[in-house]
Amino acid sequence: MNRVKSPGKWFSAAAVTFCAALSFNAFAAEDPIKVGLVAALSGQSAKSGEALTRGLTIAINEINAAGGVKGRPLQLVRRDDESNPGKGMLAARELIQREKVAVLFGGLDTPVSLAIVPLTNQLKTPFMGIWAAGTGITHNGAKENYAFRVSAVDELVDEALVNYGISKVGMKKPGMILVNNPWGESNEKGFRAALEKRQMAVAGSERIEDSDVDLVPQLTRLKNAGTDALLMVGNVGPSAQVVKSLHKMGWQVPVVSHWGPAGGRFSELAGPGADRVTFIQTFLFTDHNSAKGDAVLTALKKQYPQIKTLADVTPAVGIANAYDAMHLAALAMEKAGSLDGNAIRDGFYQIGSYNGLIKHYQHPFTPQQHDALGPDDYVFAHFVGEQIVPVNP
Repeated sequence: MNRVKSPGKWFSAAAVTFCAALSFNAFAAEDPIKVGLVAALSGQSAKSGEALTRGLTIAINEINAAGGVKGRPLQLVRRDDESNPGKGMLAARELIQREKVAVLFGGLDTPVSLAIVPLTNQLKTPFMGIWAAGTGITHNGAKENYAFRVSAVDELVDEALVNYGISKVGMKKPGMILVNNPWGESNEKGFRAALEKRQMAVAGSERIEDSDVDLVPQLTRLKNAGTDALLMVGNVGPSAQVVKSLHKMGWQVPVVSHWGPAGGRFSELAGPGADRVTFIQTFLFTDHNSAKGDAVLTALKKQYPQIKTLADVTPAVGIANAYDAMHLAALAMEKAGSLDGNAIRDGFYQIGSYNGLIKHYQHPFTPQQHDALGPDDYVFAHFVGEQIVPVNP
């Protein structure tokens, strides 16, 4: 016997559907909360900007699907700094003053972030570093500090690199080859402190420019001084030139590096020998991820169909840092009494626990500590082909 549907039940179901539609439309109609990104979106390091964008985007999609922040959706607004501090500062000012972003996320280059942070402190806008590792970004001496970070920190990385060089490659007399900018200066200071602590001699320290195409003279001086391992700091272009010059010299010295090679087309630009460089990371996607890692990887493949294999999510460190930082920033905004910069800054201090992609965070920020990651959160990796993989323990 056919049953006639109860008009009351039909009306109830229709009412639920109608109310859900109204709720969705009301959410969509709410003015979005804008968050900004200033990063290298072009040039040799464009892959880094792409990775940061992807990590922020996946996190924003999750946050918006769960109702947004204070009932409002998040919207990402990006600007290209072209790895130029002046352009980065202009872009930051535009995002803060014209676009009215609630939080500004910073990109790859330490010199760019060091130029931006005084501005964000002056304008009382929280700045979240998601790649650049210069110690002075968060340890900036400002009385009112609005700079936070989910990334590596140079002085901690330098300790880890020296430890790795001694324990894994038998380093006894290292030579330093460093990019000639504030990032290189920051790491030379950190390396020297780590080596002095161990009463180790330094063979020498050489500087490289982004425009250098032949580093044989600098490397020859280090070789003649007795260098048995290179401590390297430089982004993709300079790091690739180091490897090409070593290949030209036929010098098989171990290279232990900061994470600059991960920021772009390193394996392509460096040519033979790219896989000999061991560098530090905060996260890697592998064939055996955590449940959170698998979920994020699935979301990435859905959002970006060009991602087919693990090699396509290089550099994973940018994705992971940005993903965790966006979720932490959303928690800070949710806890804040308003979207005023002071309130959001205080909101960061109120974050209790968050199960992130890199780790499980417990009170990641305090007024005295604006860096969420520490030395226990680093892993070592190298290129195999175009994929970044963990080094054998």
